Amino acid sequence: MLLKLSLSSMRKMMKDYLVLLIGLVISITIFYMFQTLALNGDFTKQNSVISSIQLVFNVGSVLLAFITFFYIFYANSFLLSLRRKELGMYMILGAKKRKISQILFLETLVLGIISLVIGTIAGAGLASGVGSLLMKQLDISLEGYQPFYLPSIMMTCGFFLVLFLLTSSVNAIKLARTTELDLIRAEQQNDRVQRKGFATVLLALIGLAGLAAGYYALVHMEELREIGLFIAASATTIGTYLIFITLLPVFVNALKKNRVWNERKLNAFTFAQLRFRVNNLTKVLGTVAMLIALGVGAMAGGMAFQKNVSLMAEMGKVYDVIIHKPVPADYEALKAMTVEEQNTYRYKVDDAGIYYLKDDLLADPPLINTIGLEDYDPDNRVKRVSTSLPSKVYSVYDHPEENLGPDIESMPPDWQEAVTGEFINSYEMINGKAVRIVDQTTYSGIQGEERSVVLAKVDDFLKYKQELKEIDERQTRLYADETGAEGPQLYSKYTTYASLYAFTSGTMFMGFFLGIAFLAMMASCLMFKILSGATRDKDRYSMLRKIGVRQEWLVGSIYKELFVVFVFPALIGLVHVLVGMNMFSFILEEPYVGIWVPISIFLVIYTFYYWITVQLYKGIVLPKEA
Repeated sequence: MLLKLSLSSMRKMMKDYLVLLIGLVISITIFYMFQTLALNGDFTKQNSVISSIQLVFNVGSVLLAFITFFYIFYANSFLLSLRRKELGMYMILGAKKRKISQILFLETLVLGIISLVIGTIAGAGLASGVGSLLMKQLDISLEGYQPFYLPSIMMTCGFFLVLFLLTSSVNAIKLARTTELDLIRAEQQNDRVQRKGFATVLLALIGLAGLAAGYYALVHMEELREIGLFIAASATTIGTYLIFITLLPVFVNALKKNRVWNERKLNAFTFAQLRFRVNNLTKVLGTVAMLIALGVGAMAGGMAFQKNVSLMAEMGKVYDVIIHKPVPADYEALKAMTVEEQNTYRYKVDDAGIYYLKDDLLADPPLINTIGLEDYDPDNRVKRVSTSLPSKVYSVYDHPEENLGPDIESMPPDWQEAVTGEFINSYEMINGKAVRIVDQTTYSGIQGEERSVVLAKVDDFLKYKQELKEIDERQTRLYADETGAEGPQLYSKYTTYASLYAFTSGTMFMGFFLGIAFLAMMASCLMFKILSGATRDKDRYSMLRKIGVRQEWLVGSIYKELFVVFVFPALIGLVHVLVGMNMFSFILEEPYVGIWVPISIFLVIYTFYYWITVQLYKGIVLPKEA
């Protein structure tokens, strides 16, 4: 009997359960994909690049689990609110609360198992596609990668089953504390109209001040740093909620008082509906606005970091190619590129230091990046070093307190930047050694091995990633043979780019899918909140239809009413995103690059849920036509 009642109820509320199922499947699918990319043990051991971005997907899993936890509780609370009258009737007819709790538990468990099966299968497909795409971007072999991974399945099923059991228990406790009369009369509650007063004005001013403080912190994040992050998060959140609580009812009342708009078709009824409903929606709309900011911001931030990788690599090194002890294969690689500048410098190495020949440096003064120097110009970060040098110069790796002699001076800052920042691309090379610039006489007297370093700048280093990768591999082998170190780390422009690209690619994928999950669950919560009060509107629409109001006018009123409800959190959330991207301006050259992509994705998801909400609301409130 319990099974029949449960199946009957689920069939009757199939549309509502389907929306909840879609949100759960999206969450489970993305959670499984994150776990697969983070837990594939054999694969991550073979690929140090993937191992370095495991943390990104683990963080994404935690954030997704956090938002899913509240989403499931909210969605199940909504479904329970839709059935309060039905459950109250069961109790009046003699059903015990324990039996009704079993019905709810059975429904939640069945829905959870179905979503887990669909989500796991979809997650394996998504993990396969996303994994292939990510490895292709990072130029990594997929050998050892398992999209259908047992530890990921166990982690996903374990987490969500615990979540479903916890939700069922909470619903049973809520039901046990509610009387039959409260359940029967649940649909007869009325919304109250908020009255303006001094407290409302004060809270509105506090809200505006909070938003202003939050936006100021976001724009000036470079100066404020950690305290700026705290101010931005707390002040923006508080300001958002207070704005919705105080100003949104005022705006709706203003619409109602505007005679031109109020007297057009059914606008008087539409604005009256909004006026009564808005006070119960303010907190939810504030939450939705913040979730929109988080979802779109996660996608926009991930994309911005990846798009700015090449610019960040440019800030580290001016020269695209740094080759010590070049071999014929290196020169062949250079011939395959369009080289704008190429210089060769001689140096000697002994146990005490590295000695560059001054004549070579003065003949072809190198380019340097001025970041960190006194003459730093953000509009022109690159300059050529000065063409004057003392007879003998030493770097800061020497001890200044030593008596270096009357003809020996410290290395000027721009030359120090050149020989330590551009000429050297491995810390193993200079470990324990001083870097010096000497004249021809001193250079000839040094007994160390003579070498050469080639510095080259190409037209676009991203066009020659394969050639640069092969050059760096040869340089890595060279340093490994000389120092005995296993896999010495290079600091060339390509290796900087590759490591940043791997990390930001993982961040971009995590932000992209996390944003989609946030937006889908956010829109679902808003839809559930709107539909939870739909049954109280049914009599009003039925009465209007009976007195002759056309069906299309009623449908138009629904579209307008829900559009106002949906559009306000969307506008506030997008403003948060547009202002919030300024927080990355001091570490990214172009924080807004490609921001139209996440905004477009958000608009598609949001419009879809708006349309679904309208259709479900129409099905509840509009009388059936003969």
